[in-house]
Amino acid sequence: MATKDPVLEAKRYVENARTILREKAIKEDDLYTDRKYVKLAGHAAYTGVLVALDSFFGIKTKKRKDVNWYKEQLATIDKKLLGNFVNAYELLHLYMGYDGTQDVVVARRGLERADEIIHWVEQRTAAC
Repeated sequence: MATKDPVLEAKRYVENARTILREKAIKEDDLYTDRKYVKLAGHAAYTGVLVALDSFFGIKTKKRKDVNWYKEQLATIDKKLLGNFVNAYELLHLYMGYDGTQDVVVARRGLERADEIIHWVEQRTAAC
C-alpha cells in the first residue's frame, strides 16, 4: 500500500531504483549488464523526483507537466535546485530511462541528484 507522505513515497521510488540496479541490472566492473533494468531503474528514480516536486508545488493530479514547466518553476526558486533537476532529468530520464546507458557512474550521479532534490523538498515541507 502506498504511503500518504509524498517525500517518503519519492524516497521509496529511488530506493526501488537502487534495488533494481543492484539485484537485476548486475554490475560488472563499471558497467551494468542488462540495459532493460537500467531503463526501469532510471524511470523509477525520475518518477521519485517528480513525486517530490509535485508535492512541493501542490500538484494533486497524476498528469505531469512538461519538463520545461518544472524548469521554469525551479528557476524562480533556487538555481542550484534547477541545476540538480536538469542533471536528474538528463541522467535518469534520458540517459538511463530512454537510452539505457550501462555506465555505473551515470546511474550513481543520477541517483545522487534525485536524493538531493528529494532532500531539498523534505527540508522545505517538513512540519514545524
